[in-house]
Amino acid sequence: MKRKVSGREAPISLGMRANLAQFSLLVGVNALVGGMVGQERTVLPLLAERVFGLRAFTAALTFIIAFGAVKAATNFFAGALSDRFGRRPVLITGWIIGIPVPLMLMWAPSWGWVIAANVLLGLNQGLTWSTTVIMKIDLAGPERRGLAMGLNEAAGYGAVAVTALATGYIAQRWGLRPEPFFLGLAYAGLGLALSLFVVRETRGHAHHEAEEHVTAGKGLHHGLTASEVFVLTSFREPALSSVSQAGLVNNLNDGLAWGLFPLLFASGGLSTASIGILAALYPAVWGMGQLVTGPLSDRLGRKWLIAGGMWTQAVAIGLIAASSTFPMWAAGAVILGAGTAMVYPTLLAAIADVAHPNWRASSVGVYRLWRDGGFAVGAMLAGFLADAFNIETAIWAVAALTAASGAVVAVRMYETLPGERVT
Repeated sequence: MKRKVSGREAPISLGMRANLAQFSLLVGVNALVGGMVGQERTVLPLLAERVFGLRAFTAALTFIIAFGAVKAATNFFAGALSDRFGRRPVLITGWIIGIPVPLMLMWAPSWGWVIAANVLLGLNQGLTWSTTVIMKIDLAGPERRGLAMGLNEAAGYGAVAVTALATGYIAQRWGLRPEPFFLGLAYAGLGLALSLFVVRETRGHAHHEAEEHVTAGKGLHHGLTASEVFVLTSFREPALSSVSQAGLVNNLNDGLAWGLFPLLFASGGLSTASIGILAALYPAVWGMGQLVTGPLSDRLGRKWLIAGGMWTQAVAIGLIAASSTFPMWAAGAVILGAGTAMVYPTLLAAIADVAHPNWRASSVGVYRLWRDGGFAVGAMLAGFLADAFNIETAIWAVAALTAASGAVVAVRMYETLPGERVT
């Protein structure tokens, strides 16, 4: 198969080295995508309490519920649209939708405006992050998927961490708004410009891979409808469905960390800058750790890295619930980041192992539907339990749920890495 290069046909090659320029560009674009979320991590829970006077935890976490529900649904459609119309148009649309978000957060006259901004942010993240994942899978081919996903997620969550830390310091010095959100405006503008003028379409790479593809899943074929892909990924196929539930619980944890951890730390008397350090520490370890765990999953396999990562997260969340000092909270954040790094790129690599290239983008979309639905589920569950009991009870409940998710992976999932078919 060939693609157009400067008006002439050129053969399509798979692999990160063969596509280094575009792959590296997409890593940078995904860092900008992550920065759009990072602008909220430290500041928004504090805005809810200090500026808008929201005392009930459930009310304060409505922005995460809105974000998670919309992003989850958008992920599903992003995958299907990428298969049908191509990756690049979906990416560009996502950036256009993201432009108003920081402006709305800067000047929101009521909490309803913040929720509306997070609806747009959910659309932006669902379209842009899903598409950059799919495009990197297209370019990398079957050999180094774990590394490819590690680089993608490291860039995204590294930017979340850096931006959370930066906005914490900016808010400490200049206030909770508008200054912290200037970063988000710059990210959105640059992301749109790169997507319009530099990023190239990668759907042809998936079609090229499909010609010689051998799936990891038994009895799977290339001709599936959207509804068949949904049922297969969500419930029927053991590896795909195990990955989907683990992804949901993983982001349930992240919804808890995003919404309740800053309030827990504030109740312990920490300054905004200190809260920003803790808010950045977890995604920083998560992001950078994926540079190790992504390639590691290419060598050791997917299943036990996922199960072990879920159990590591459960221990970390319990430690945070049991602690009341900055050093112990920092230790919990580091362990939580390490556990999440074990899981995050490995889940995506396992999806790519099993799904046929002709419906892989749709399967990624279904997985991300469940995974990012965890934001909404986590915010609702954590808010309800915190209002009914206290923050610590909510955190302990999520720790138990995370441990159970790891057990599901251990019992139901098979190894998906080619050449490592063990149970």
